[in-house]
Amino acid sequence: MFLSFGIKDAIDIVLVALVLYYTYRFMRESRTLNVFVGILAFIVVWLLVSRVLEMRLTGAIFDQFVNVGALAIIVLFQEEIRKFLYSLGEHNKLHRVVRWFSSRRETDGNGMGREAIMPVVLACINMARSKCGALIVIERTTPLDDIVATGDHVDANINQRLIENIFFKNSPLHDGAMVISKQRIKAAGCILPVSHDLNIPRELGLRHRAAMGISQASDAIAIVVSEETGRISAAIKGQFRLRLSAENLEAILTEEL
Repeated sequence: MFLSFGIKDAIDIVLVALVLYYTYRFMRESRTLNVFVGILAFIVVWLLVSRVLEMRLTGAIFDQFVNVGALAIIVLFQEEIRKFLYSLGEHNKLHRVVRWFSSRRETDGNGMGREAIMPVVLACINMARSKCGALIVIERTTPLDDIVATGDHVDANINQRLIENIFFKNSPLHDGAMVISKQRIKAAGCILPVSHDLNIPRELGLRHRAAMGISQASDAIAIVVSEETGRISAAIKGQFRLRLSAENLEAILTEEL
């Protein structure tokens, strides 16, 4: 048995160890480590019963659990699996390749020049002064068609007054999110996925959780103006940047877009 052990078997063992390690680390960060340990223990018992001890009846029962369990794991951990696949796709080298192909297919892209960034910045500053709550999502490489479909179609040029009017407190679109795509306001009053991350500070409200949710599910930039404090925040790649000034917000948008 030892004589047949080759370099391919060594690579196989290393790959399995890496998969287990990164899965363990990801589960620990997402606070589902106990579930991962339980699943791992079940797999060990299943292999012991079915492969080592060759207990047919018990092994058959465990086999049925494993067949159904694969689907159950996908259902239970769909949010974690999505985050993992997204983080894999966001890996620097892979992301550069995808962006290179995307740039060859689309000449316009989702980039924004200063003439499109400044109306957003000025609108956020004015809304922050009057403590008018706002949630603006700027699409990048990940399409947000499903988010746009949940709101009211606008398809207008990026305009400071239009943004402020949409988020005016008596406006019917005030509570939803505005989506900007390809240098145009695509929709308003959109519904975003809400993040259930326990690390989000308690003083941040539902708008911030929605901003975090869309930033975790895509590479979009979400800008939040707090209705309670008038502070401006931005959620990018699952991270908050809080208490932004006009200069900070402009610099972030210029750098990211």
